Amino acid sequence: MFDFTGRVAVVTGGARGIGKCICEQFRAAGAEVCVIDLLENDFFVCDLADKETLERFAKAVTDRYGRVDFLINNAAPGMCGITEGSYEDFTRTLQVGVTAPFYLAKLFLPHFAKDAAIVNISSSRDRMSQRETESYTAAKGGIAALTHALAVSLAGRVRVNSVSPGWIETADAVWEGADASQHPAGRVGRPSDIASMVLYLCSDAAGFITGENVCIDGGMTRQMIYHDDLGWTYDPQKNEN
Repeated sequence: MFDFTGRVAVVTGGARGIGKCICEQFRAAGAEVCVIDLLENDFFVCDLADKETLERFAKAVTDRYGRVDFLINNAAPGMCGITEGSYEDFTRTLQVGVTAPFYLAKLFLPHFAKDAAIVNISSSRDRMSQRETESYTAAKGGIAALTHALAVSLAGRVRVNSVSPGWIETADAVWEGADASQHPAGRVGRPSDIASMVLYLCSDAAGFITGENVCIDGGMTRQMIYHDDLGWTYDPQKNEN
């Protein structure tokens, strides 16, 4: 669907799951792809929570290619809750989930090509939560807000958007029955659902879109559920702290 021949895409957390699928689709479209991940990959294995690491990575990218067309901030931060999460746990989650995307945008700013784009991977948890998910939810809400802030600051130079995935199966498990049918779309999401939107937002077809967040969750966040609705019953005793 897209032709990115000769373009350079940077993908954080690109060694598995959604990030890996994004890399595969970029390569299939002709782009050169630079990955940074804690897991083994063909470009840069390191920790995004470390400032000097980000600087070395950015230098490696620009030394090799001299430019960046697309920055995809996909690396997944950790998750800790209010009960067991420590100060260090929470801080590290924000370093990976918010600080690293900000700093990479800053490092690449002199090297972004004409018509460059940044796509940040947020989550439907940027607007809804389960218990004991404070660090992850804060990071995803933070990167969603960072998106529109960067879009305004980089207006006329780089388009900046974000994508908020819902339940995306990244391990090839098959979900049927209630797990699938609870989604208005009738199924659990796939990495390709997110990757396709990322490539679209990087393409000329999305040239008038910036500062936007696109939620791709099969309709789950649009579905209202009340006590005794669709077989769901609220038991206050089970939900007491």
